[in-house]
Amino acid sequence: MTSTVDAAHIPAPEELPALRRRTTAVLIASQILGGLGVPIGIALAPVLATEVSGTEALSGLAPTASVAGTALLSLPLAALMASRGRRPGLVLAYAIGALGAALVVLAAVVESFPLLLLGMAGFGAGSFATLQARFAAADLAEPDRRGRAISTVIWATTIGSVLGPNIAAPTSRLFSGTAIPEAAGPFVFAGGIFTVAAAVVAVLLRPDPLLTARALAPRDEQAARSGSLRAGLAAVAASPMARLALVTVTVSHTVMVSIMVMTPVDLGHHGADLQLVGLVISGHIAGMYAFSPVMGWLADRFGRLSVIGLAVGLLCCAALLAGTAGPSHAQSAAGLFVLGLGWSAGLVSGSALLTDSVPQSARAAVQGLSDLTMNAAAGIGGAVAGLVVARASYGWLNAIGACLLLPMAALALLRAVGRPRKA
Repeated sequence: MTSTVDAAHIPAPEELPALRRRTTAVLIASQILGGLGVPIGIALAPVLATEVSGTEALSGLAPTASVAGTALLSLPLAALMASRGRRPGLVLAYAIGALGAALVVLAAVVESFPLLLLGMAGFGAGSFATLQARFAAADLAEPDRRGRAISTVIWATTIGSVLGPNIAAPTSRLFSGTAIPEAAGPFVFAGGIFTVAAAVVAVLLRPDPLLTARALAPRDEQAARSGSLRAGLAAVAASPMARLALVTVTVSHTVMVSIMVMTPVDLGHHGADLQLVGLVISGHIAGMYAFSPVMGWLADRFGRLSVIGLAVGLLCCAALLAGTAGPSHAQSAAGLFVLGLGWSAGLVSGSALLTDSVPQSARAAVQGLSDLTMNAAAGIGGAVAGLVVARASYGWLNAIGACLLLPMAALALLRAVGRPRKA
């Protein structure tokens, strides 16, 4: 059953600018909240996994479970959005994230590693919500401003994401002397934040941006739609640019996650404490989000392909800096900051190109496929990253990450040669 916007509530053209501003403001509020919760899992999941499992070899599985959970939930939540709109999908995602945080805390108390992985998988739904909000911002945006619309919502995550890892240490101390281990304490906070974010979206994201965009679309684009994997694959297969966009977001996210999840472990090997790890991750997240408006402006002004090329260069530079840092915490921090910039360039340009390249009726399915693909690949990358570091080194992990960028660079070059104009 497909939901639509009641004809009486379809905004007039002169009402659209105000509606875009209101929708963006609500998405910004939810992103700030989500940004507070999600980085706690990034910063503390490897540490908590080591404590619960008793071995560093399994430390990469906890953040990997979170990424895998994001991937597994992408299609059912995308299908819900396709039929009912953005609002119910985002609300359910935040609710599942809150439940996952509660399971993580329980797993730490009873020292159950399988339960910890299950909780982290549910926690990953919070990441899905923060990622999908970028597409909600693009629903009502004008085509030549989609890059900026996407990047504005991504930027809003900066506020919460920079604060989140640094709140982790003082929040953990609140649980000193209680049954809840200190490393699990911040997940209590994250669960509460996800609950508030769900309430904000449920109450304020009205009218639904996706359903409104469909109602405003030309009649020939209001055909039957589906959030299924098959529908998404068909739409991507029909568009070379959509294929490049999917590769861009997938490779950028996989390289970023694979290097980022093992950085806290590498820093620990070189004497970094929890506070320093939090600062490095905060710098990384600032790189991911704080400069996204610049990436959006560049994508709109110079074309998606140009910014995809920039993403390749930044990610290669990041791998070089981080992989050769050794005991230099400053160089590690610089590498992680540039890694965030590269991810931002890839995600903004790839997401804008993906939205440009498929018809309105297929966008929800393709966007769900995008998040499934990028998070499944990153989940595998995160799992392999732990093994690479355990059996080889953190430097080798970065070298492998740089090699993964070659297919992305080759496809972008082919598209640029075949389409020299702004794309």
